[in-house]
Amino acid sequence: MNASHAADDGRRPEDETRPEGAVRDHEDMTTLLSTPVDADTLGRLHRRLERAAERADLVDVAYTTVDSPVGKLLLAATPQGLVRVAYAREDHDRVLETLGQKLSPRILRVPGRLDEAAREIDEYFAGHRQAFDLTLDLSLSRGFRRLVQTRLPEIGYGQTRSYRDMAELVGNPKAVRAVGTACATNPLPIVVPCHRVLRTDGTPGGYVGGLEAKTALLNLEATA
Repeated sequence: MNASHAADDGRRPEDETRPEGAVRDHEDMTTLLSTPVDADTLGRLHRRLERAAERADLVDVAYTTVDSPVGKLLLAATPQGLVRVAYAREDHDRVLETLGQKLSPRILRVPGRLDEAAREIDEYFAGHRQAFDLTLDLSLSRGFRRLVQTRLPEIGYGQTRSYRDMAELVGNPKAVRAVGTACATNPLPIVVPCHRVLRTDGTPGGYVGGLEAKTALLNLEATA
């Protein structure tokens, strides 16, 4: 009876065990895939895929990209919070691959999950925000690096500290080089302000986004 009914309405027998929403999503995607592929079709398909994945709780890492004065930024979040901000020079494809290896392969572009982060970053670059109010997922950092990164937000907007200052702040004055490494590997630049840490002589030093980006952030904060 069930098999006959499935054949009558075009469904396969295994569809009888799927939730109604999942069957509808499957049918919608099948229809889309059978039509000529163009940009609009791909866009509709992806939006339906996003909704289906969200309903089925299949997304462990959501991401999107946003434009900024320092180039296109990749934003990624887990259910625990914002986990990654990446500059274009880091190679967004490579960053996503690394997130898949370290966190979960269930990664999907879901801009809606990053709306708040994108809004606050826009406000920061517009000069309307001096501190971020976002829940962060710090699981990409461990040990001493994580310790340093958790103390970086203590450097106020428009202020700077040296690598040596930060080493003393975390209770290890000799760990100046390790502080530099912690800043260089910060997975949440801009939001966790490693750009505010300079060399002892006051020169900018290295930065994951490049010297030009670090200078731009420091200038933005100095003139706001």
